[in-house]
Amino acid sequence: MQDEIINKVANSALEVFDLEDYYPKGIRTQIDIAQWLIEGFLLKEKDFRESLKNHDWHQYQDRFVAIYCSTDAILPAWASILVTIHVAPFAKKVVNGTLEALDTALYQEILPTLDYSIYQDKPIIIKGCSKKPVPMSAYVLAVQKLQPFVRSIMYGEACSAVPLYKVSKK
Repeated sequence: MQDEIINKVANSALEVFDLEDYYPKGIRTQIDIAQWLIEGFLLKEKDFRESLKNHDWHQYQDRFVAIYCSTDAILPAWASILVTIHVAPFAKKVVNGTLEALDTALYQEILPTLDYSIYQDKPIIIKGCSKKPVPMSAYVLAVQKLQPFVRSIMYGEACSAVPLYKVSKK
């Protein structure tokens, strides 16, 4: 007689918190200011303004946009601001920085709006493997939001979770 295999994870009270579930749908695009600099390093204001005026900004319609410079050029603060003024009417969101900074900003908007009370006194596993580029900052923010409600927090997958937090028994 064979013993029945029991899925202890499926039968447990363990709740999975998957940040991918909150990953905003939409195209992410980077705008590299270096494309408008002389040899990628020198900003000549008149030429820069003219290039921005002639750029096709419609291509960023409904996109999430990160503005950055791929070179070590020393740029005046207004350069990124001026690019933002041109792209903002078309984009869903604009940030100064990398695509990771963009995703961080998106999670900083989304995570505070969630109802974490549904996890009250429950053991939680924050899913670790993701197919989408969830930034580490999103995990850090999620833990801060979850901790006041949950009984315990683990990270990873149910089969190999790392315990991170447990409410102390008083």
